[in-house]
Amino acid sequence: MAFLDQNPGLGYPAAAGLGLLLGSFLNVVILRLPKRLEWQWKRDSREVLGEPDLYDPPPPGIVVERSHDPDTGHPLAWWENIPVFSYLMLRGRSRYSGKRISLQYPMVELLTMVLTLCCVWRFGFGWQGFGAILFTCFLISLSGIDLRTQLLPDQLTLPLLWLGLIAAVENLYIGQKAALLGVMGGYASLWVVWWLFKQLTGKEGMGHGDFKLLAALGAWVGLNGILPIILLSSLLGAFVGSAWLTLKGRDKATPIPFGPYLAIAGWIVFFWGKDIVDAYLRYSGLKP
Repeated sequence: MAFLDQNPGLGYPAAAGLGLLLGSFLNVVILRLPKRLEWQWKRDSREVLGEPDLYDPPPPGIVVERSHDPDTGHPLAWWENIPVFSYLMLRGRSRYSGKRISLQYPMVELLTMVLTLCCVWRFGFGWQGFGAILFTCFLISLSGIDLRTQLLPDQLTLPLLWLGLIAAVENLYIGQKAALLGVMGGYASLWVVWWLFKQLTGKEGMGHGDFKLLAALGAWVGLNGILPIILLSSLLGAFVGSAWLTLKGRDKATPIPFGPYLAIAGWIVFFWGKDIVDAYLRYSGLKP
């Protein structure tokens, strides 16, 4: 790691390649995890209700099964799995069905590459950089799943929370007390908003996954980062969400996933939260 820090000419290309590979894997997580969860939920429901077991083969796994064409099921060749380059070589179309390949694939791969480079630029090639990359990958996966399914699965939010607490044991970014208070404050703040909204309207304004995601972010940024995340995600949701509804011709009652806005705000605060707060305090005259 020290060698890569001292030789950025090698370190940054290596980080870019790692980011592309991670992005390819995150695409698999985004597409396959919700289907696996739905299959498991149906199976558990039949067992609880005492219904007969049906022949329902599981969807492809996340790690073991090879990548395949989603329409024909044909396994992909190795050269069709090269991040971004395969999409360009195939000109955005499947070799087997002729249908267009979703732009999600190269976009997630490129996004992961860029953010991985940001991680090593900000934190270096040591444990801090590694943790930042891990943190980033979880947020990309959660955002992609929420955008597609309006679901923030516990299988991702809870490990993200625990990883933040483990990092705090080593004081990697913040201390243990700050991380624990961040978890408590993150969960409680959105839970209170959800409870008040439900009492006033009789409706649920957000899913419980949002509470858990903000709690997980709190484990990485501490209690001081919770308010900036809430404010920034609310602003992003208001502007971007309104623009999306207008472009799609939807009314304001259309549900909008809030997880991606929390993830973006959490990532920004994790990287530059203290700088943002200090700049605000200086601008407002509260800090010399």
